Amino acid sequence: MVLKDGEITLRPVKMRDQRMWREVNRRNRDWLRPWEATVPPPAPGGPVAQRPTYRQMVRHLRSEAAAGRMLPFAIEYEGRLVGQLTVAGITWGSMCSGHIGYWVDQDVAGRGVMPTAVALAVDHCFHRVGLHRIEVCIRPENGPSRRVVEKLGIREEGLRPRYLHIDGAWRDHLIYALTVEEVPDGLLRRWHQARPGTPPEIK
Repeated sequence: MVLKDGEITLRPVKMRDQRMWREVNRRNRDWLRPWEATVPPPAPGGPVAQRPTYRQMVRHLRSEAAAGRMLPFAIEYEGRLVGQLTVAGITWGSMCSGHIGYWVDQDVAGRGVMPTAVALAVDHCFHRVGLHRIEVCIRPENGPSRRVVEKLGIREEGLRPRYLHIDGAWRDHLIYALTVEEVPDGLLRRWHQARPGTPPEIK
């Protein structure tokens, strides 16, 4: 599945992205480290978890996608890879929900890339996949990420103390959420209407 709006594209993560993915991550190491998930220390006598290789990560993403539990996307801007967005924790049955995580190259931050990518993913989840609710969990200190969801009008629901292991410790997270009833015309359309100037063609 490829989702596109103007110069911004969401597409499957590929094995051949490895060189560019590593290069973008290397340049953004200091920018991303405070917000990246980490593995907590093992229990006494327990196994030590290792950070997966790129190939292991892609195989895991594909396996979870095939099982219907995840939608992993690479983000392209003007034809080059600039980040990643993953809809994870997809639950069906009486819940029909998932949560979105993302990162983006600092070089393109502030250009509307991430709000557009999130809006594309949310619309796909609601109107094609059939989910009812999407959450985005963000550390209170992560101002740039909070601005993404606030620009989109995704509402804040509250604080989950020590919710995820991030940057070496258990961190509090603010929960932002949206249901399909709140954006009957699509989140991407609402985002374009909120931006100054003429919106690009919606594809």
